[in-house]
Amino acid sequence: MGRTTSHRWAMLRNLVTSLLEHEKVKTTDAKAKELRPLAEKMIGLGKRGDLHARRQVLTVVRKAEVVRKLFDTISPRYQSRNGGYTRIVKLGFRSGDGAPVSIVELVTEGKEAKGLKKRRMGKRRRKEKGPAEATKPEAPASRP
Repeated sequence: MGRTTSHRWAMLRNLVTSLLEHEKVKTTDAKAKELRPLAEKMIGLGKRGDLHARRQVLTVVRKAEVVRKLFDTISPRYQSRNGGYTRIVKLGFRSGDGAPVSIVELVTEGKEAKGLKKRRMGKRRRKEKGPAEATKPEAPASRP
């Protein structure tokens, strides 16, 4: 990403802290791809919930209130999920320099489940209507 190691590490730590604090962050595609594995690891450590995991998170996330939020509210959301805690949504290109921009956000269970339920109901309705329409006799074609 064109930065020194210390600058890159500081930037990624700030991005992870912002992501966990706001649950969504807008950044370039390259930064988003670098951010994702680190954020996934922090949430995985939050799921463990022991003192050693908390200390490991504190080496990356420097705000104590964000660490508290991670362990108390964010991690319990994903107890039944094995990975895939974040999503990258591509937005297009930035107007100033043309850099590809994305949003990195934490996946929420409620939105996905709601969307899947609607899709399933739609498929069922189509299946039920399909055979009923097929059994209707067609009207004979009339010639003008």
